[in-house]
Order: sequence, then C-alpha cells, then structure tokens
Amino acid sequence: MKNSKVKGLLGLLVLLFAVGLFGFFGYDTMDDIKLGLDLAGGVSITYQAVDENPTSEEMSDTIYKLQQRVQNYSTEAVVYQEGSDRINIDIPGVSDANAILEELGKPGSLIFTDETGKTLLTGDQVASAKAGIIEQNGQKSYVVSLTFTEEGTKAFADATSANVGKRIAIIYDNQIYSNPVVREAITGGQCQIDGMTDYTEAENLAATIRIGSLSLELQELRSNVVGAQLGQQAISTSLKAGAIGFAIVAVFMMVVYLIPGVAAVIALALYVGLVLIMLTAFDITLTLPGVAGIILSVGMAVDANVIIFTRIKEEIGLGHSVKSAIKAGFSKALSAILDGNITTLIAAAVLYFRGSGTVKGFASTLAIGIVLSMFTALFITKGALYALYAVGFEDPKFYGTKKDGKIINFLGKKNICFILSIAVIVAGWAGMALHKGQTGYVLNYGMDFTGGTSTNVTFNEDMSLDDISAKVVPVVSKITGDADVQTQKVAGTNEVITKTLDVEQRQQLEDAMVENFGVDAEKITAESISGAVSTEMKKDAVWAVTIATVLMLLYIWFRFKDIRFAASAILALVHDVLVVVTFYSLAKWSVGSTFIACMLTIVGYSINATIVIFDRIRENLALKKAGSKQTLEEIVNLSITQTFTRSINTSLTTFIMVFVLFLLGVSSIREFALPLMVGIVCGTYSSVCVTGALWYVLTTRKQKKAEK
Repeated sequence: MKNSKVKGLLGLLVLLFAVGLFGFFGYDTMDDIKLGLDLAGGVSITYQAVDENPTSEEMSDTIYKLQQRVQNYSTEAVVYQEGSDRINIDIPGVSDANAILEELGKPGSLIFTDETGKTLLTGDQVASAKAGIIEQNGQKSYVVSLTFTEEGTKAFADATSANVGKRIAIIYDNQIYSNPVVREAITGGQCQIDGMTDYTEAENLAATIRIGSLSLELQELRSNVVGAQLGQQAISTSLKAGAIGFAIVAVFMMVVYLIPGVAAVIALALYVGLVLIMLTAFDITLTLPGVAGIILSVGMAVDANVIIFTRIKEEIGLGHSVKSAIKAGFSKALSAILDGNITTLIAAAVLYFRGSGTVKGFASTLAIGIVLSMFTALFITKGALYALYAVGFEDPKFYGTKKDGKIINFLGKKNICFILSIAVIVAGWAGMALHKGQTGYVLNYGMDFTGGTSTNVTFNEDMSLDDISAKVVPVVSKITGDADVQTQKVAGTNEVITKTLDVEQRQQLEDAMVENFGVDAEKITAESISGAVSTEMKKDAVWAVTIATVLMLLYIWFRFKDIRFAASAILALVHDVLVVVTFYSLAKWSVGSTFIACMLTIVGYSINATIVIFDRIRENLALKKAGSKQTLEEIVNLSITQTFTRSINTSLTTFIMVFVLFLLGVSSIREFALPLMVGIVCGTYSSVCVTGALWYVLTTRKQKKAEK
C-alpha cells in the first residue's frame, strides 16, 4: 500500500510538472501564433478576375506578382487563391490602409505612347528597372533606368526612329512620369524616367515596374481595414475574459465535485496549453472568433468530465468501492462522450469547409478543442484521479455519492413545453413578417448579407443614436451621396453602413471623422462587401446548417440503430435554431458572418446534451429487455432525471465562460457571445424538456399503430 501511495504521489507530481511545463511552453508559444487581421490590425482584401474562367497560369502569375507587391508593405503579407477566380490578400500590421488599398487596386501597367496616344511598348518588354541619382550643376535628380528585353529593344528603336523631334510619354498607372522629346533614335535598349522628387519614390517606382503589369484585370469584392490598436485591445480583453472564466469554472468544479474536480482542473490547465501548442503546430491563424472558439471549448471540455464524475457518484451510491467506481465511471461515460463530441465535430467540419476567413478560423479552433477535450478527459483526468486516489484520497466522501432519488415527471409537462416552444417560434415569424414589411428584409441583415461599406468609429465621448443621426449622418451623406445611411451602436463603438464606397471615398470619410469629431484614426475600422459576396454568404449559411443537420441525423441513426432517435434530435435542433432566430428577429440583432458560426455552434452544443440523454435511454431500454418492469414513460423520465444535474452543471460552466466573454470582450465578440448565451439556455431547455418527449411521442405513436 505504501509503494502504491509513493507511486501515486510521483504520478501526481509528474502531472503537475507537465501542466507547468505546458503552461510555460504555451505562454512562450503565444509569440509564435499567427494572428488574424482583427487581432494584429492591417488590411484584408478579396479580388475577383474580371474575365470569366481565367486560366490557372494567369491566376498563379497574378498571385506571384501581387505577392511581390505586398512584400513592400509587410514581410508577413500573404496572397492566396480562393476558388477558381478569386485572390485574397492579407497584410497585417500596416497603418496606412487606404493608401495600400488604392495601390493594390491599380493595374500596375507601364506603357510608352506617342503624341497620338498610340501604345508603342508595354511593361512586359522591360527587362530591369533600377533607381539612380544624377548630379548636374550641383543639383540632384532622381531617375529610374530601364533596360529593355530583346523584343523591347527593337520596338523602342523603331518607336524612337519614327518619332524624332516628337515626344514619347512614359506612363505608369495612367500617370505621366516623363514626356521627353526624342532627339535621335535610341537603339541601345536603355532609357531613363525622371521627375521623381526623392530617391525613395524612384526606388518604389523601380520596384513596382520590376514586378510588371498584372496578368489579369481585378475588381474588388471585399475589403477589411482594422487598426492595430483595436487588435491589441481585443487580445487583452479576450485573454482577461478567458482567465477570469477559467478561474470561476475551476472553483466551481472543485466545490461541486471535490477531488474529481481537482483532477478536472489539472486536465483543463493542460488542455489550454495543448490548444496553444496545436495552434502553432498547425499554423492556424487566430482570429477573434477563434479566441471565442477556444474560450467556448474550455466550457465544453468540462462536459466530458461532468459526465464521468456523475457516473462515478452513481457507482459509489450503488455501494461500489471508489477505485472500481472510477473504472466503471470512465467505462460507462465513454459512449456518450464519443457520440456527443463526434456530432459536434461534424458541425465544426461543415463550418470549416463551407465557411471562409474568420468563420473557418473559428471552426479550426473549435475542432481542435473538441479533440483535445476528449483526450484530456479520458486520459489526463483519469491519470490524475488515480494518482490522487493513490496518495490517500480513498474515502468516498472525497468523491460524493448519488443515489436514485425521486424521478421527475418531465413527460407530464410535455404538452406545456410543446405549446411554449411553438408560441416562441410563432412570435419569431411574426417579428420577421413585421420587419420585412418595414425594411424589406425578414431579419436585420448586416452588411455581410446585404453588401455595402461599414465604418466603425470609436468617439471620444459617448454618443446616443439621436446624436449620431443629427451630427454624424449628415457628414457621411455629404461624402457618400447616400441618403440611406444606417447607423448602429455597439458597445462603445458606432457602426455606419452605406452603399459600397471606393477607396477615395473611404479615405474622405475617415478624414471627416477625424476632423469633425476628433476621433483617433487608429480606432477607425472599415469593411466593404460587394452584393455578389453577400448573396453567397446567405446561401452558404443555409447550406452549412442543412449539411450539418443531415450528417448528424445519419450519424445518430447509425449509432442508435433507430431513426426515431435521429428524427427527434434533428427536430429539437431545428427548434433551437428557430428559437435563436426568434431572438435575432425580436431583438433586431445584426445578422452577419458570425451568425453562421453561432448557429452551427448552437447546433453542435445542443446535440451534445441530447446525445447524453439518449445514451441513458438506450442503456435503460437494455435493462428493460433484460427484465426491468419499468414502462417506457418511466424509462424516459428516469433517463432525463439521471442526466439532469449534468445538463445544468455543463450548461452553467459553458454559460459562465461565454458570459464573461460578453462582459469583457470587444464589440465583435459581444455580437457573437450574446446570441450564443441564448442558444446555450435554449439548447439545455430543449434537451431536457423537448427531445426526450419527442422521442417518446414518436415511439408510442408507432406502437399504437402496430397495436391497431
């Protein structure tokens, strides 16, 4: 026994050392994690080729040349292809965003024209371009020396021979840089562009000419500009929210579950360190929704531990020893943990493959969280529990007991629950009908779903919507020429939505905000989305939810060997989605890109709770087949009662994490957290009060038909 305790103590020390090591390593890897533009600040832009069906060679050539351009702004800038005709550009850490957008939007073409405007040479006939300084009479002039290709040398010789005594203009991006008179034919294959004000301008022009003109003509579909200052604020507030939420959950687990709670906290600490390491290992770009996904997954990671601990308490309540109870608890909880997490993983996978940008980042962190939560619950928590048991925590009082008490008659209230759910959903439909009559849209679609330009401004003083309408809107309308300017107040910032603006108008709008209201330009963010992209986003949202629902239905059907389990689970999921949509409708929350992530998170979270109840029903049905005298109604009520504490505790810990995130997070995080809190409450309600009742109704209806 003594050796056992020594081994247990050593095992516990190793676990604690591992937690400390991973915690330190995880902290150290924070500098290595790739941050999205909403955290690092910078410019993100999506272009689409104007010509239909561009070749792969044209796309790759254009991407290469754009990559060369953006390297001048940031060494961390990336250019990558999306689909067959789109190119995404991310440039983190830059400040003069509008100037970059304007520069990237140019075709970058170099041409030589005669006095009639006829093109004599093009940029692809230039072999090299170098900046230089020429001194004459004590004065410096800055030039770009060009060397032509063999083809360009001949063309330039012909052009200068035909235009002696006339001017040849050297034009780059529709701007005349030099317009010299040709005195004689130039056959050496070299010439100079003058007119630059300093060497930096000459070097920039030379670098851009060296890249050459783009192979494709591009049009801007979407752009996003975020100040680095706001990004740093988002990181600090999100990390603070995560730390506070984790501390509250840790205390809750230790108070409620005693020694198993301590083991869970050890596993959760290791879990956080592993998540940070995985982000670095897989080179995942961390975005604000991604931070939300990590913090949410910490709350969800508690779920597997709660399921296990509930089982351990039940085994101790049946009179089993602590050691055998731990073994049986992990064994009996395994199927519920696997099924619940796999169904949630399905939702994350659909979100990853159907989403883009920040939504895809959220799906990545959520998927990593799900996999690691299973690993830490099934292995780390188990090891910690056995270690704590071995060092002397053998008394059942350290683990708690749970005996079968009074069975709650949940099915007796099923009609009331059905009526309540229907009433809420109908209220949502009525709200959508009213909103459509007022605005033409069934929901308060954000710019992501309607297209346009959104500018978020943080004023130095708190301004009401009336103040914004009276003072800000006229300034915006004068610049944009748009009388229909939408404004919206979000947690200290104010969002102004207009029709899609060009780069020049966006810069004018930013300057006007600084000049008229004294705002900090670093705290102004802008996003522009075309109508084509917004239409795609709506379609993707519907497809994502539909695909995830069908895949989860098939999985539940396969695992439970009964279509009624799958059908009732999916009906409950539809119920949850419609209820959350009701709140979006009645509260007039903005429906944007995070709406997709929010809905699929709710779907995945809700199905997890439903699986736990179904697992108990399946287990109790097996006991009935083995000779139990319980009726079907008693089995359903017993199953829900047995898992009721788990449902409440898991939802409470997840709600705490999201609630702290809502209180401390930046506006874009709050936009995500608020409906998620509604979804958590709704998902708990539907799992406890609706799902089991639906399965019971479907099952008894089939039995009645069979009897007839």
